[in-house]
Amino acid sequence: MCQECKKPFYITTPIYYPSDNLHIGHAYCSTAADSMARFKKLTGYDVRFLTGTDEHGQKIERKAADKGVTPQAYVDHIVAGIKDLWKLMDIDYDDFIRTTDERHVECVQKLFKQLYDQGDIYKSEYEGWYCTPCESFWTELQLKDGKCPDCGRPVEKTREESYFFKLSKYADWLIQYIEEHPGFIQPVSRTNEMLNNFLRPGLADLCVSRTSIKWGIPVAFDEKHTVYVWLDALSNYISALGYGTDHDELYQRYWPADVHLVGKEIVRFHTIIWPIMLHALGLPLPKQVFGHGWLVIDGKKMGKSVGNVVDPVVLCGRYSSDAVRYFLMREMPFGSDGEFTLKAMLTRINADLANDMGNLVSRTVAMIEKYYGGAVPAIDVVEDVDRALWRLAEDAPAKVEEQVNAFQFSAALQEIWKLIGECNKYIDVTQPWVLGRGEEGRPRLNTVMYTLAECVRRVAVMVGFVMPRTPERIYAQLGVTDEALKTWDSLLKPFAVLPAGIQVHKGEALFPRLDVQKEIERDNPPEQPAPKAEKKEKKAEKKHTEPEYPAEIAIDDFFKCKLQAARVIACEKVEKSQKLLKFTLSLGKDGQRTVVSGIAKYYDPAALVGRQVVVITNLKPAKLAGIESQGMILSAMDEVGNLKLVAVEEGVEDGALIG
Repeated sequence: MCQECKKPFYITTPIYYPSDNLHIGHAYCSTAADSMARFKKLTGYDVRFLTGTDEHGQKIERKAADKGVTPQAYVDHIVAGIKDLWKLMDIDYDDFIRTTDERHVECVQKLFKQLYDQGDIYKSEYEGWYCTPCESFWTELQLKDGKCPDCGRPVEKTREESYFFKLSKYADWLIQYIEEHPGFIQPVSRTNEMLNNFLRPGLADLCVSRTSIKWGIPVAFDEKHTVYVWLDALSNYISALGYGTDHDELYQRYWPADVHLVGKEIVRFHTIIWPIMLHALGLPLPKQVFGHGWLVIDGKKMGKSVGNVVDPVVLCGRYSSDAVRYFLMREMPFGSDGEFTLKAMLTRINADLANDMGNLVSRTVAMIEKYYGGAVPAIDVVEDVDRALWRLAEDAPAKVEEQVNAFQFSAALQEIWKLIGECNKYIDVTQPWVLGRGEEGRPRLNTVMYTLAECVRRVAVMVGFVMPRTPERIYAQLGVTDEALKTWDSLLKPFAVLPAGIQVHKGEALFPRLDVQKEIERDNPPEQPAPKAEKKEKKAEKKHTEPEYPAEIAIDDFFKCKLQAARVIACEKVEKSQKLLKFTLSLGKDGQRTVVSGIAKYYDPAALVGRQVVVITNLKPAKLAGIESQGMILSAMDEVGNLKLVAVEEGVEDGALIG
């Protein structure tokens, strides 16, 4: 499809304030925007992805003076570091706008003059409290304990001549617009916040120039004034498109933006000041502003002043940018705050990337090499278990697309991991190692191995929008070189797309398993002795995984254990535990019971729902993490050290006795 025929899609991050202390929180928004941009490109859109830096203001002026350099030299150095980080994180932007760019300066001066000429900007005098770090003005009533209500830091009394923008003039219009366009601000909770906390109580006019600050864009017709931050910064979304110039082709094609992706702390600037500015200028509004939550540590937003920053450069160097990106997009629903811990990230890498996806790729390629000399076989004898997996693979792309378009990256990845989980279950059910023992099993083995190879190819295509480096590593092992086999369109065709006979090449593990405790202790001393409850949990797990067996037992001893088939009807992680899952099991006519099992690092809870397991149901109940566990789920380790649940043949009724 030619570029002009594709539907345009324009996505932006906020322009970041230059900081010499970048942390993983800065990478969160950009990773999400990049993931969306990549997905839209993959699904056939003409994408424009903008990011950049907001480089003016009193804070920059003061920091540069402290370092004995000019403001321009100060920001040039930091911007180079930001671009290096984005390169490391595979943030593939189409344009990087700086508010010191001449194209931006000229645009802002034109917008300011237009608003002034039409009476929407007027000169007056400002008196109030100013927070330099937030670059925000506050009234006496808005202060919290005499400090900035946003960051809690000291404010300064300010009085100076300023230009003001008539926000109050457009307040009623904006309220009506937001009410008539419920999708404009997302998530919905942000809509309610803007209406109830800012708009309905009444808007004050906005200070849009300062005389006490010189590091910024001068007002063209009154150069003792410098354009104040928000009219300057927010205009980047159209100045980067050439608005107001003789070369505004990008503006004509991509504006209005499809989405401004911003942190929740600046939603009000993007959904109150920016829409009113655009409306006053006679320009269309962006289609959506999505305000995401923060990455927090111990409930606190990351920041140098708090002392809880996490360096993304270190994380990428140790665990790969794809692993870091996957964790950021998978661990928490996008829009809500998410708790960052190194242990959670390492556990997710082991469970999802090493055990689930990595193990699937490794086993598939290894078995094709073992049984077929590396050549993918053709489909032969087909059974219902194959067709069920094919349907899941065919249905997955639409489900992934629905979730990504709603910015639910975690749910989208969960759909992909459902397919991965079912592929691993399919291996256990079909048992290729049994089919490969003789010629009579070969027709079924042909179908099983082709099915796995095609599913792995489909997984590789789908994960690329979040993990851009991983697909090519999978394609190399599958022997896929045809670009047509790497496209989203190839997923929309009936299941069997991969050509039979293609030659696989077993490679290194995609994501080697990590020793979580050693990784945590690399930068930190060993943790203090575990609380009593945690010790009890670990003791119970050790007892479960490392029993001491007598040499012999009597048959009567064996029959003391009541083993039953049970079906998982619900499964969830246990709060405050990285190892435990809480199961709700159906025992058919024997009812339901709750069982807690320490297998969280091996299984996605959602992928277990509907599966049958084997349970010892007459164990004395025991409390784990405060939950009464009424039995034990049986499991075993495979040849590479991955835990697998013990299963029963299809057709066994829930609650059936085993033994």
